[in-house]
Amino acid sequence: MKKNVGKLDTIVRLILGLALIAAYFMHLTEGTVGVVLSVFGLVLILTGTIGFCPLYLPFNINTKSKEEKENK
Repeated sequence: MKKNVGKLDTIVRLILGLALIAAYFMHLTEGTVGVVLSVFGLVLILTGTIGFCPLYLPFNINTKSKEEKENK
């Protein structure tokens, strides 16, 4: 599994994922929508943490910079 998520992408995923989960626990989102957004937040945190996004594969997207690709 090759990593295809760059540093900036990772930071955005982690912040957005935490914000979505926090919104649920702060009762800003409730019910089914809140649960779906929380699960999406968990997925963002997971993909940001492991550095791999399976949705990028079919579109051949790689957000890693040239330096990150060279420094494997």
